[in-house]
Amino acid sequence: MKTSIFIITILIILTTSLAKHHACNKNDEKALFQIKKSLGDPDIFGSWQNTLDCCEWDYVICSNGRVTQFTIAGNMISGQIPFAISKLTHLNMLIITRTNVSGPVPSFLSKLTNLNYLDLSYNNLTGSIPESFGRLSRNTQHIHLSYNRLTGNVPKSLGYLNFTTIDFSGNQLTGDLSIFFGRNKTIEIARFSENNFEFNLSDMEFPETLSYLDLNHNKIYGSVPATLARLYLAYLNVSYNRLCGKIPQGGDMQKFDKTSYFHNKCLCGLPLPAC
Repeated sequence: MKTSIFIITILIILTTSLAKHHACNKNDEKALFQIKKSLGDPDIFGSWQNTLDCCEWDYVICSNGRVTQFTIAGNMISGQIPFAISKLTHLNMLIITRTNVSGPVPSFLSKLTNLNYLDLSYNNLTGSIPESFGRLSRNTQHIHLSYNRLTGNVPKSLGYLNFTTIDFSGNQLTGDLSIFFGRNKTIEIARFSENNFEFNLSDMEFPETLSYLDLNHNKIYGSVPATLARLYLAYLNVSYNRLCGKIPQGGDMQKFDKTSYFHNKCLCGLPLPAC
């Protein structure tokens, strides 16, 4: 009896050990090593060793043995965003932020069909947002490309998607942002400040879900639409644009101070001086 218990115990230990050793998918492990090499093999990847299961490596989270999250930050990271990231086919969260990563925003990211959250903010990325981003997964709810050096028009194809959060602040982007709004959209947080957006705000429709809208420091013209007064806004900033006319009254419009509206062409009405 004792011999049987001993054998069973050994089998459990061996099975657990083997399961742990093979927990990380080998294709994912190979892709991660390629990512490490592409980024210059910096010291922060010290835990990325063959002797340790890749699901236990720093900056990586797995589910059922597949890499689902990759999150990294730090100025010791440089180079371009590695193509090998596209091989992490179960990835639902990708965060590469506050690094020295440069080069273009790669079009291959649109191949990540499970991606829900993309954050490439505060890097040195240049060029335009790829047209292929219009083919991002319908699962993609959050996209952050703020404070890079991106230029060019925002692809109209992005309007086919339905984001919850968009942050393109602090670039040199152009184009018409109406593609992200409309009654049937579900966007909640929209940050487009400090760009070169130039369009007529007057007739834009906003979804009821919108709670945060930041358009400051652009070239937006027209008037502030009355539809904004029907929303429950926690934050609004349209300052430093070319807006004119009377600020709509009612709703949450007057709970924001003058800094939300000032430095426009001829905007007036509370909380600014009377028209």
